[in-house]
Amino acid sequence: MHFLLSVIDHETGSATPTEMADITAFNERLRAAGHWVFAGGLEPPAAAMLIDSRDGDSVVTPGPIRESPEYVAGFWIITAPDRAVARELAAEASKACHRRLELRTLLGG
Repeated sequence: MHFLLSVIDHETGSATPTEMADITAFNERLRAAGHWVFAGGLEPPAAAMLIDSRDGDSVVTPGPIRESPEYVAGFWIITAPDRAVARELAAEASKACHRRLELRTLLGG
């Protein structure tokens, strides 16, 4: 099964050098244990844009879907045999990056 771990933050670019080292070490543990699929950080919400082409023409709106003091700042996509293991890995990820995380199962994966 594949899971999305979304990193919830409230400050742009707020990771400390210690947090970055802990994240790197966590990533290495994911790779070594075969849980790694992909991870990445996201640019700040102010750089986002909404694109809606449902009615044929594309409507582009600058900014995030909604203003909020918290936002998704990064993510991991991991593989795990079940949700219990994914939850344990999410707890480790939260500790490594010192942020709250949202855990969700990827459908069809």
